[in-house]
Amino acid sequence: MRRFKLGRLYIPFTYKMMIPYLLLVLLTDLLIGYISYTMLIQSRTEMAETNIRTAMKQTRNNIEYQMDEINRMSSTLFTSLTFQNALQNSGDPLEVMLKMRDDIIPQMKAPLQLYGNNIRLVLYTVNEKMYEVPGDNMEEEISRRDYYVLPASSIASTDWFESIQAMNQDNLWLQLDTDKKLNHISHFRKLVSSSGMASVIGYVRVTARFDELFGNFDTFPIDQGISLRLVDTTAGATLYTRGEADAHSNQSNELSIKEQIAGTPFIIESLVPHAYLNKDASRMQKVIGTVCTISFLVMAFIGFIVARLSGKKMKRIVTLVRSFQEGNFHKRIVFTGNDEFVHIADSFNQMATSIQELIKNEYVQGIQKKQAELDVLQAQISPHFLYNTLSTIGSLANLGEVQKVTQMVQGLSKFYRLTLNGGNVYISLEKELEQIEAYLDIQRVKYADTFKVYFDVEPEILQTPIIKLILQPFVENIFKHSWFGKSIAIRITGKRLGDHIELKVIDNGIGMRPDTLKKMQSNTLQPDNQSDKYGLKNVEERIKLRYGNDFGIRIGSHYGAGTTVQIILPIANAEIKEDGDIIA
Repeated sequence: MRRFKLGRLYIPFTYKMMIPYLLLVLLTDLLIGYISYTMLIQSRTEMAETNIRTAMKQTRNNIEYQMDEINRMSSTLFTSLTFQNALQNSGDPLEVMLKMRDDIIPQMKAPLQLYGNNIRLVLYTVNEKMYEVPGDNMEEEISRRDYYVLPASSIASTDWFESIQAMNQDNLWLQLDTDKKLNHISHFRKLVSSSGMASVIGYVRVTARFDELFGNFDTFPIDQGISLRLVDTTAGATLYTRGEADAHSNQSNELSIKEQIAGTPFIIESLVPHAYLNKDASRMQKVIGTVCTISFLVMAFIGFIVARLSGKKMKRIVTLVRSFQEGNFHKRIVFTGNDEFVHIADSFNQMATSIQELIKNEYVQGIQKKQAELDVLQAQISPHFLYNTLSTIGSLANLGEVQKVTQMVQGLSKFYRLTLNGGNVYISLEKELEQIEAYLDIQRVKYADTFKVYFDVEPEILQTPIIKLILQPFVENIFKHSWFGKSIAIRITGKRLGDHIELKVIDNGIGMRPDTLKKMQSNTLQPDNQSDKYGLKNVEERIKLRYGNDFGIRIGSHYGAGTTVQIILPIANAEIKEDGDIIA
């Protein structure tokens, strides 16, 4: 096949279709990859943010719970009258010592034992007679639960105490003394006498470690850049920091999550870098890119295979078309499967067959048509029927049956006059029925009243033109082959079925055996004599020659019950006008 035409490279259509197909696949892969990447990053970010927020809420709840426990601890001491009275005792040293042993120390040790973490409980007493309980070194981190009883004068001159006194504040959470250095925080409150004077009898300080106050940090991946800090919103100062937090960090590069601690000016703030939120972005981008690339290559390979297979089929079709162009209609194309190419191949094959048949019909149809008409004229003059009729007329003349002889001669004359029909091929259905009547009149002379004939034809189809001699051969065959018993009944019907008419010849004779009927329908039955050939085969060929293969005869028969011949003909026939036939 030539690959060049008009100086341009020949590219099969299927390969041209590969270009938009590959573009579509590429755009689809890019779109799916982008959407998948965006959704995965968004999902990963939301999941990480949700996990951090959950951890933040747990930390906040833990801090609030421990602060509440410490508040209750100081409130217990604040509201205990026994504790207050013991602090205000000014008796002899023994009595003071006993009061401390029995009323002060137990009430300080009890909440320490109930509290879960290591804390320091410090009592600063105004009563100078109280004995001092020093406890561990307060310059070091808290390592166990410990309590102290110290004189209030030991803190009177400190800056933090003077600041509290100056602001007249109470019940505070703040970093005192060495708390900032040790990452501690203290709860500080006054102890006021319940007597009418409402004088200050001391101060309670409960110090806790920040790391124990915040709880477990396993839920915070500090090593991946996340930082956690406790911020005093009143002073704007950061009290505690865990992780690599930068006070001057760029907030646009970090996600800030805050939780307010109820009842305090403190907030917990977690700074999550976007790098942590998108830490899997690069890996997911590579995975999605790899998947999209593989998908594109697979789809491209599939498209190439399909295009190649389709191209082969298209090439065969183009070759066949060029063959037709050169006048070669003998080639055929066969594809397996059930797709468009199969339908195209079938259509081409049918077209080639139709063209061959049209060419054949163009040259031989005229000859066949004239030959068929000649066969009709030859078959019209049935020697067997004519001889039998003339023999019967001679026998009746010898017997002196003049009236019967006259009837048979008149019937025979009418029959052949209608049969010849002036040489015309077509005749109205009404005239065809008259011919049957003429034939039956002759048979009545021979068989008397041993048969009955019934006509049931719709009046509206009586003037329909049909080719002549399509009913008489089947009626004649009834008398030749279907007679069974002493009598027989014949019924001839005709009705309109849309654009067609249906004629039937029905008898209640002996019928045909199934094998005989099958041979007759396949045109393989050998006729008993030459005149029988005119019956089925001649009528069938003339109908198909004149009207086409959609029309013809059908035979149904039951042995011992009778036979029905159905003839289907068109109502409109353009060939009548073309041939110029006159309907008699």
